[in-house]
Amino acid sequence: MAVEDEGRRASPVVRRFVAKDADAVVAIAQESPQAANWSRESYISLAEEEGSLALVLATNGEITGFLIGRRLVDQAEVLNLAVQTKYRGKGQGTALLVAALEEFTRRCVKSTYLEVRESNTPAVAFYERHGFAKTGLRKAYYRNPDEAAVTMEKKLTG
Repeated sequence: MAVEDEGRRASPVVRRFVAKDADAVVAIAQESPQAANWSRESYISLAEEEGSLALVLATNGEITGFLIGRRLVDQAEVLNLAVQTKYRGKGQGTALLVAALEEFTRRCVKSTYLEVRESNTPAVAFYERHGFAKTGLRKAYYRNPDEAAVTMEKKLTG
C-alpha cells in the first residue's frame, strides 16, 4: 500500500475489500444511480463467496471506488463498479477494472462479461475503451426504472 510522506498525498491503491469497507461501498453505490444498490450484508456476503472478487480503491485512506465480480470456471462477470462522483473521470474506474482483469487472468479466466443499463452510455463507452464488445441486449433487465441491459464481453485469453 502506498505510504503518505509529510506534505505529499499517497497514490490511489487498489486492495481487497474487507467487511469494514462495506459502509463506504454502500454510500458510493447510493450516489451512483446506475450501479446496483445492494445491502451492506450483500456486499460482505458476495465478497466471501467462493470465486468472488471484491476490490476497493483507497485514495488518501478514503474508499473512493469499488468493483465486485466473480469467476465461475473459466468465465468471469463484473457485477458492480462505481466510483465516488468527485473522483469520476480521474482514472479510478480504470484502476479497478484493470486490477480485476489482471486477477481474472491469474485465475485462468478466458472471458469476462457484464451488463450495463442501456441509457448509461458513458459506462458503455468506458468498457469499450477497455476492450469490451457489445454482445446483445436484454430487454427489461433492470428495474426502477425498467430498462434494457447492454451485454458486453472481453476475451482475456486466446
